[in-house]
Amino acid sequence: MNSIQINIPSGANTIIQELEKHGHAAYVVGGCVRDSVLGRNPADWDITTDALPEEVKSIFPVTIDTGLEHGTVTVRINHVSYEVTTYRIDGDYEDGRHPKDVTFTRSLEEDLKRRDFTINAMAYNERDGLVDLFDGIKDLEAGVVRCVGSPMERFSEDALRMLRALRFSAQLGFDVEEDTFAAIRALSPTLAKVSAERIQVEVLKLICSLHPERMEQVSESGLSAIFFPEWDNMLSCQQATPHHCYDVGHHTIVVMQQVPATKVMRLAALLHDVAKPVSKKTDNKGADHFVGHPSLGAVMAKEIMRRWKLDNATIDAVCRLVKYHDERPELTPRNVRRMVHRVGLDYMDDLLTLQHGDVLGQSLYEQQNKLERLEALRQMYDVIVKEQQCVQIADLQLNGKDIMEAGIPKGPLIGEALEHLLDMVIEDPTRNNKEFLMGELAQWQISR
Repeated sequence: MNSIQINIPSGANTIIQELEKHGHAAYVVGGCVRDSVLGRNPADWDITTDALPEEVKSIFPVTIDTGLEHGTVTVRINHVSYEVTTYRIDGDYEDGRHPKDVTFTRSLEEDLKRRDFTINAMAYNERDGLVDLFDGIKDLEAGVVRCVGSPMERFSEDALRMLRALRFSAQLGFDVEEDTFAAIRALSPTLAKVSAERIQVEVLKLICSLHPERMEQVSESGLSAIFFPEWDNMLSCQQATPHHCYDVGHHTIVVMQQVPATKVMRLAALLHDVAKPVSKKTDNKGADHFVGHPSLGAVMAKEIMRRWKLDNATIDAVCRLVKYHDERPELTPRNVRRMVHRVGLDYMDDLLTLQHGDVLGQSLYEQQNKLERLEALRQMYDVIVKEQQCVQIADLQLNGKDIMEAGIPKGPLIGEALEHLLDMVIEDPTRNNKEFLMGELAQWQISR
């Protein structure tokens, strides 16, 4: 066990050594130990100690009272923050989210046994090496997410741990241990006690992982029924059409796998076909049709992301991609310019990436033709960008001030005039010069 060596950052090591000099025990603990053993780069280095918060504060010159009621003090070393938490025993979790009270203890074992999973319940320092009381190393080697002790107890303490189990499964490519998964299925309704903000964090980490396909287990576990019932409908929605070889949910999984692991792109992939189950119509030949699903999908995606308390910028970007993911203009420069205007210049790269992933998630029927068409669309778009062709009002060689000087009063007419001039320029980019635009403006005033 102690043959494992972890390279602790100098700041964290300084904290451990200072605590030891003052007669205390201290270890790095949790995710940083797990990730170090796996050869991953830990995001944070948390420290656990038998020193009480007041004792920690008395030892270090720069500290921040982060969560004293839970035993946590932030220690600053060379302008880097480290959370130092006293060994503790959690009281009863009466609400399925927070312990009623916290008792500090001098026992590392008591502290580790309250943690969620064996792979997160290991501690390490240079003096004692690895402390692994619950076979975390064995589960890391086996690629298993397993609760410390009774999974029913761990999940009853904090229902979010159920979704965390699936998130770690996705991030690490691990399986959830059988009894642990059974407990998730039994207790899945209790996720309703957890705030949308906490659920959102885990969902984003899961879908932005290397294994977004673990969303299937989110449904199998019963958890999505609590916070994302639309997903269950997608997984059960068949697509009787030559263009598809998967149900809506499994098509969605493939699309997620094909796009970059960013928040906006993975959310757009997850939600792009969310309206298919409710827009599905089957004709008298047995073929399925999903007329209007992109626009309806944008409405549904907005409601879902608001439910998850996502920020407005993310919601707006994802909804725009969902709304236009099925756009297939006639491949002429004019029509592509009009598409860019509708979609928005800032969103076109993401939209083309989503459309490419969408095609790769379909059947082989016409797939090569679809990919070639997408490539032609991208090349036309690249010309628009390279030549800086005008596709938005901000790029017109004439502005609101010019229009007012031409005699149009301040108000909504200015916007109408600009939209008319932009429409003329989108038809022919060479028209984007002030002389032509002023002449066209005069004609527009006369014709009104």
